[in-house]
Amino acid sequence: MASVEGAKDPESVYAIIVKDAKGNSVDLSNYRGKVLLIVNVASKCGMTNSNYTELNELHNKYKDKGLEILAFPCNQFGEEEPGTNNEITEFVCTRFHSEFPIFEKIEVNGENASPLYKFLKKGKWEIFGDDIQWNFAKFLVDKNGQAVERYYPTTSPLSLERDIRKLLGMS
Repeated sequence: MASVEGAKDPESVYAIIVKDAKGNSVDLSNYRGKVLLIVNVASKCGMTNSNYTELNELHNKYKDKGLEILAFPCNQFGEEEPGTNNEITEFVCTRFHSEFPIFEKIEVNGENASPLYKFLKKGKWEIFGDDIQWNFAKFLVDKNGQAVERYYPTTSPLSLERDIRKLLGMS
């Protein structure tokens, strides 16, 4: 499974290094000062079309204002992300024309959960500790690299717009 490097007990997402879909290391400190929407994605889920469509809409609307969407494919839920990293990236880029980064396939729950997801689930005041329920769970990370909101998989990405605008300082 995908290896994700980083500090043992990171203080923020900026202390974590992940792999992109091509296997290159990406230091999340590159996103310092941005608002992040981190999503575990799947290509064959009933929620794929609506989520990718709305994530694209958010990305296009706020990418120049400081929002970054980071997509992490995961095959832990109903085996709905069975493809290789290349197949996943091709699917997302061809079908949805997504321009936000797609990372290496990871696990979000269990012993092999990526350090990023272990950190996100700890969240602010350790209130997000439950396992990820399904594909398209969403974490909103502030400009300081702290997870400040967690949304259920069924939450529409566009319904997060108010929270995103607030973190971007747009009220």
